[in-house]
Amino acid sequence: MTLTELLASKAALPSIPKVIALLLNELDRDEPELRKVSQLINTDPVLATRLLQLANSAQFQLSNKISSVSEALALMGLNQVKALATAAAIAGAFTAIPGIDMRQFWRYSLNTAKLARALGGMVRQSQPAAFTAGLIHATGELVMHLGLPDALEPLDQQVPPLGLKRAVAERKLLGFCYADVGAGFARSWRFPQPIVDALEHQYAPFENDVYEPMAGVLHLAAWRARAWEANYDEQDLIDNFPDVVALALGIDIDMALQQDPIDWTTKAEVAVLAAG
Repeated sequence: MTLTELLASKAALPSIPKVIALLLNELDRDEPELRKVSQLINTDPVLATRLLQLANSAQFQLSNKISSVSEALALMGLNQVKALATAAAIAGAFTAIPGIDMRQFWRYSLNTAKLARALGGMVRQSQPAAFTAGLIHATGELVMHLGLPDALEPLDQQVPPLGLKRAVAERKLLGFCYADVGAGFARSWRFPQPIVDALEHQYAPFENDVYEPMAGVLHLAAWRARAWEANYDEQDLIDNFPDVVALALGIDIDMALQQDPIDWTTKAEVAVLAAG
């Protein structure tokens, strides 16, 4: 199956829920109407519940519990609520995926999002956009496992879906990887073009005269999160540091690792997204 055929497959690429399409459209306006945003989220009880559970998770360390969507908007702002609504919607669209441990997948995705937010701040990229891109950057892996289960099953035995060399192995086998598929998914769900570009170029952010700083941020964040999943020790991290990407961004290894600049995702956070 070609990349074009995979992205045209209704079985592999779920269509964007109407409420999310309307929500993203409203949030992309120059001056979104907060009341409308709140109303749209509240029309989908599962989406609203997941969003509030995420908002109250450890990653935001808020002193008071958020009990409504309007309160979340007031305390967290539009950009962060948009990221959480996106995560909640994607979690609802992809539940049980053959060959994927969904709890591990969401743990990894949240860790990548947090790392991207931290690294994005270092290089003056939009931190909310970096967080959103980090959350969805590996969604292409889910699409591929839905659309190409027979082709990926033997590959999963050789290189785990979240392995550090996964993109290389996928490109060798198929001619494309989760980054290409993820960009197609983001495009079909009408994500902003900068996020689509970041996803598409995350595999090789600065090759072929392409300069995509957000893609570089994603590349570094995903590398660190995958290394964490692989239990890399300090020497492993040093030996495998993607220094070419880091150099292009102006980030050295100490900046990238700085005592791990995030709170690693908890089981409670994962449970919100991995609930079927």
